[in-house]
Amino acid sequence: MSDFWPHGAVGKAYGIFNEERGIDKRAAYVVDAQGIIRYAKVYPQGTIPTSEEMLAELRKL
Repeated sequence: MSDFWPHGAVGKAYGIFNEERGIDKRAAYVVDAQGIIRYAKVYPQGTIPTSEEMLAELRKL
């Protein structure tokens, strides 16, 4: 998702905003229908989650 305005608000709420660089760290979350975070993972710079990884987490719901 975009975290453009207000700048960094979502990243700050989730604790992944990098103040030094002014951007969010790369992260993936799975949130259930009740709004509960069921999966969260922060990825190293330059790395993104695979489709298979995210589908596996979604199937757990």
